[in-house]
Amino acid sequence: MSLPDRLTRRAALFGALALSACGMTPVYGPGGGGGKLFGKVRPRDPKTFQDFAFNQRLAERLGPDNASQYDLEYQINVGVVPQAITPDEVTTRYSLNGTADFALKDSAGRVLTRGRVSSFTSYSTTGTTISTLSAEGDARRRLAFMLADQVVTRLLAAASQLPE
Repeated sequence: MSLPDRLTRRAALFGALALSACGMTPVYGPGGGGGKLFGKVRPRDPKTFQDFAFNQRLAERLGPDNASQYDLEYQINVGVVPQAITPDEVTTRYSLNGTADFALKDSAGRVLTRGRVSSFTSYSTTGTTISTLSAEGDARRRLAFMLADQVVTRLLAAASQLPE
């Protein structure tokens, strides 16, 4: 066995021992919080393109809402900011700055956890009108996915505190 292989094995063993010693458990492992949410979170009905993309990503990460035990209320806000402006005052790049406020509620309507996440992305406007519209749609979808990923991370972190 070569030295790099031994070092990799030792690092993995040390990491596993350190993780077990601190009381952490894998979120999707036995006793982890992921099982408490998988297939049990129903996001609010989508109203916009970004809501549809957000809900799609939530379903990919948390599974479809088979047994809706929790409701996820959220509000996505997006600001469009010009980033690159030519001397002729033509904007060639926009930034989309987004936030998502969310609240996870139980069946009685009590808020179990809430928070706000934010992210940004951008797109170019240097092509045709069709390519610019396509680039903007793609950027909005990417932003919704990034916000959904952050919401899922926060929900999974809070899942260990949820009732069984």
